[in-house]
Amino acid sequence: MKLGAYITRRLLLLIPVLLGVSIFIFTLTRIGGDPAAAYIHDKMTDEQIAHVYEKFHLNEPIYIQYWYWLDGILHGDWGYSKTARAPVTTAISWYFPATFELTLISIVIAVTIGIALGTISAVKRDRPVDHATRVMALSGVSLPIFWLGLMLQYVFFYKLRWFPSGGRYDALLYLQQGPIQKYTGFWTIDTLLNGNLTLFGDALMHLALPAITLSFGTIAIITRIMRSSMLEVLGQEYIKTARSKGLPEKIVIKKHARKNALIPTTTVVGLSFGGLLGGAVLTETIYSWPGMGQWSTNAIITNDWASILGFVLVTAIIYVIANLIVDILYAFLDPRVRLG
Repeated sequence: MKLGAYITRRLLLLIPVLLGVSIFIFTLTRIGGDPAAAYIHDKMTDEQIAHVYEKFHLNEPIYIQYWYWLDGILHGDWGYSKTARAPVTTAISWYFPATFELTLISIVIAVTIGIALGTISAVKRDRPVDHATRVMALSGVSLPIFWLGLMLQYVFFYKLRWFPSGGRYDALLYLQQGPIQKYTGFWTIDTLLNGNLTLFGDALMHLALPAITLSFGTIAIITRIMRSSMLEVLGQEYIKTARSKGLPEKIVIKKHARKNALIPTTTVVGLSFGGLLGGAVLTETIYSWPGMGQWSTNAIITNDWASILGFVLVTAIIYVIANLIVDILYAFLDPRVRLG
């Protein structure tokens, strides 16, 4: 099967997955509270409240409500976000770039460090560097993310003053440098496109602690998977053959062993990206990062069901797209994998 046809087929298979997720979450939101709360306030009369229920079909059976909600989703009407005081689609356009930027930087850090540590740990098996790497990996999957975030904040802001405590940029510096044109919503990219290296450096400083906090657990997982995969590959006959031919150890590791060891690791990376995107709630709360995690937290506290549905739906879409990309990468990493 050609790559184009394979991608089309997989995209079509995503439709029932997203429908299943939407039905499940929609049902939970209807069971968990009154969705009309986002549109009702204290000064409304009983007649106005009844009109709200009628307008949004909230007095209909739940399957009828779902049908109207799905029809609205397909036509770009995702409801009203009480938390953001704007339509849900508008709120997503405000908050998604910040979360995606943080997640993207975090996954780059996690992949770079995790693959390198996993490779070194496997090559230096049972040596001090291997023991240190395994301890780090164990710590990464054990430490609560909120504790790590608070500790990094305490050490690097309150004690050393190396990094800012939170936020996306320095408001005072932004006022001094003047407003910038927003092209993408990604602060690092927009500052570069405006040619403002001062604000770009400030953006990186604000990204450092949240990105490290968010990526630490993923670094540990990738390191462990990469180490196990590398150890398995290094025991294969073709590796022994390559060494017996006199190939330098660096070539054996980089060209023969690591590429094949990346196959199972790729799956973890794809799933981790979706997990980071949906799991940025605690990190964004600790560092006052104005992203979807903080928005969804406020939505949960205020029973803003339209915002919660929008957040979950966007996260689900990112998850399935990440899995699709992983499946495609499989075909490039392993020629034996058929696009079937």
